[in-house]
Amino acid sequence: QVQLVESGPGLVKPSQTLSLTCAVSGGRITTNYYFWSWVRQAPGKMKEWMGAIAFSGDTYYNPSLKSRTSISRDTSKNQFTLQLSSVTPEDTAVYYCARGRDLEEVRAGVQLDWGQGTQVTVSS
Repeated sequence: QVQLVESGPGLVKPSQTLSLTCAVSGGRITTNYYFWSWVRQAPGKMKEWMGAIAFSGDTYYNPSLKSRTSISRDTSKNQFTLQLSSVTPEDTAVYYCARGRDLEEVRAGVQLDWGQGTQVTVSS
């Protein structure tokens, strides 16, 4: 069974870059044909898909966040990373990593497996 665990700082200052890592066990991030996503949920709002990195290494982003978002991976460590630049308090949310098997499904919020989520607060 695939397990995903998010890690990173819980507090980030405005204008800085938020960086989170998702460590994956029980499966390889290079295995056909999965998509590895970052999803966030701000207080009182629905989950928002931020972007994904495919088994191939190709990346896909939510257009509303594309200019500030970068997703990369380290296949030797079997993990993938989110970087969100120029953060503001509106980026305060619980951030999740997830695994899905279809790009359109993951864009719509359908995932096979989820991490437990990590709270990130943007505040000075």
